[in-house]
Amino acid sequence: MAKFLLLLLAACLVPAIVSARFAGQAFHVEGCVYCDTCRCGYETDASEYMAGAIVRIECRSKDSGKLTYSKEAVTGKNGRYTMRVETDRGDDFCDAVLVKSSNPECATPNAGRDRARVILTRNNGMTSNKRYANNMGFLKNTPLANCAQILQKYQESEEE
Repeated sequence: MAKFLLLLLAACLVPAIVSARFAGQAFHVEGCVYCDTCRCGYETDASEYMAGAIVRIECRSKDSGKLTYSKEAVTGKNGRYTMRVETDRGDDFCDAVLVKSSNPECATPNAGRDRARVILTRNNGMTSNKRYANNMGFLKNTPLANCAQILQKYQESEEE
C-alpha cells in the first residue's frame, strides 16, 4: 500500500514540478514576412523577404472576442521577427497579423496569408517556449515579368 501511495504521489508531483519550471518563462514567437512578387497566393522562389515590415500579436477572449493583448514587432533584414510574450494566454485566441508593409510596391495583405494562429499556453503538452507562426505575405502591385516561367516550374511538379 505504501508503494502504491508513493507511486501515486510521484505521478502527481512530477507533472506539477515540470509545469512550475516553465510557468514563469516568457514565450518567444517567431515568424517571417514576405512579398509575393508573382501574386500567386503563396511563397515561390521569386518571393522576397521583407525587412522593416510591422507585425502584431493580437489575443482575443474566447468568450467575448474582445482584444486582451497586443504587441508589435518589426522584421529584420531577412524578413524574420521575434517577439516576447510574457504571460500565458490560455483563455485567448492569439494571431500574428500583418500591420504594415515596408515596401509601397508590395503593400496589399494577401487574404488568407495575412494572419497566423499562435498557441500561447503551456496547457497543451508543449514544453518549448518557442512558438512559430506561419509565414505571412503582402502582394506586389505589379507581378514580375518572369512570373509565368517561375509558376510553370510549380505546375510541372504538380503533374508528376
